[in-house]
Amino acid sequence: MRKLTYFVACSIDGFIGDPGGDAGPFMPFVDEEFLACLTAEYPETIASQGRRALGVDDLENRVFDTVVQGRASYQLALDIGVTSPYAHLRQYVASRTLAESPDPAVRIVADDIVGTVRELKAEDGEFGIYLCGGSQLAGELIDEVDELVVKTYPVVLGSGLPMFGSGFDVGAFTLDEMRLFGNGVLVRTYRRKR
Repeated sequence: MRKLTYFVACSIDGFIGDPGGDAGPFMPFVDEEFLACLTAEYPETIASQGRRALGVDDLENRVFDTVVQGRASYQLALDIGVTSPYAHLRQYVASRTLAESPDPAVRIVADDIVGTVRELKAEDGEFGIYLCGGSQLAGELIDEVDELVVKTYPVVLGSGLPMFGSGFDVGAFTLDEMRLFGNGVLVRTYRRKR
């Protein structure tokens, strides 16, 4: 069974973006050391446009072959004219407002995103599923999340989008790994306790 990994950036106080969803306050911390780690260990989490800009568009997937993201996260790409933000992955967008996909490479899931994720997890394959973002979507999928990779940036936002944006039962996770970077970014990997 494949696993669903919520690979997420957040502030010290647990917000994944400001009240408008902008993660811009985290960008100053994406330095050479941290970027080298991302490209070596999680290259598929870098959007296609970023991969091209960094000259790493030819990197093979290491961890994921599928991405699931919420409508608001997808909208960030649409706002800059990008209809297929993760062209190197199979792309699913949870949306009740998009009637049809603006790109044939992006599948819109209007209802039962939990069922869709369960189907994806049941597929055979060596790669996992990247839950890219969306506070609300993460809250809806919390019971399906097998792993958390939390990139905590040394900044306090005070308010904004929480990591999990909807009510759910308490889920226990076990810390597997922790890494501190010179710029103060802390990356923790947790596995769900079953």
